[in-house]
Amino acid sequence: METVTVARRAMATRFEILLHGEDAARLRAAGDAALDEIERLEAQLSLYRPASEISRLNRRAAAGPVRVSPPVFQLLQHAQRIWRETDGAFDPTVFPLIRAWGFAGGAAGKLPDPQALAEARACVGMNLVELDEAAFTVCFAREGVMLDLGAIGKGYAVDRAAETLVEAGVASAFLHGGTSSSFAVGRPPDTPRWKAAITDPRPGRPAAPGREAILAEVPLENESLGVSAIWGRSFTTAGRTYGHVMDPRLGEPVRRAWLAAVAVLSATESDALSTALLTLGPAGFERMTHMRPGLRALLLAPGDYENDARLLTHGLPLVGGGS
Repeated sequence: METVTVARRAMATRFEILLHGEDAARLRAAGDAALDEIERLEAQLSLYRPASEISRLNRRAAAGPVRVSPPVFQLLQHAQRIWRETDGAFDPTVFPLIRAWGFAGGAAGKLPDPQALAEARACVGMNLVELDEAAFTVCFAREGVMLDLGAIGKGYAVDRAAETLVEAGVASAFLHGGTSSSFAVGRPPDTPRWKAAITDPRPGRPAAPGREAILAEVPLENESLGVSAIWGRSFTTAGRTYGHVMDPRLGEPVRRAWLAAVAVLSATESDALSTALLTLGPAGFERMTHMRPGLRALLLAPGDYENDARLLTHGLPLVGGGS
């Protein structure tokens, strides 16, 4: 049994694929083809690529309908469905808020100007995006609306990369994008299932020297794990930390939870639903666990007292009690 690892940087993160099989050369070729597909999708979906379909929509769709490719249209339809299902907790039009809070382009963030924040909030909501299924066109209801598929695009790319592996005959592989979006193809050769670790993002959590503290180890087989957390990019002022994940309904960074994880069959969905769960916090946890058959979830949130925490799980065993 051969083992091959391939990796490449795309979508502002590092994608890595671990493959098992009988022919190392074929495994490497399949892994490279999967990474090529991720790069192709980045060129199609990134709002920071001027030639991408999403950038073209952001420039032109407020002036009238803009035709997009069927796969991009179907992804936007999928995003709009999840927006409705989560009552706007997941919203791919959130970029005006990201920009107002100073997180655009990977920046560290800042408190927004009140007028700029009010203008940004008026441009957020998938109700402002009109999708014409007959013509494959997209139209924005007003100037200033912008699509940002950052909370669903990485998962979508992972799904398409996994499909590329399966089509190439790969029966055992694990791929992830920056550890936040992962997919397990089949089983590893030596254990019943792949395992994906969810690390504890809180500073100073106890762990072995040189290792991160682990909240849970998630067994996966032909399914995905999505993890969203507020500490990817953040700033602190007046004793409060503001993370880069926005609550589109309130117009401010998420504050009801620190980390959310969702395991489902699709990486596209685990990516979006983990973002929605992070936004909803504990009040939305039970509802989210019933949103898809077999969905498993974990939520780490502030407790009732200072330095206290709440850890909610559904179908995900904790490591060492997960205190």
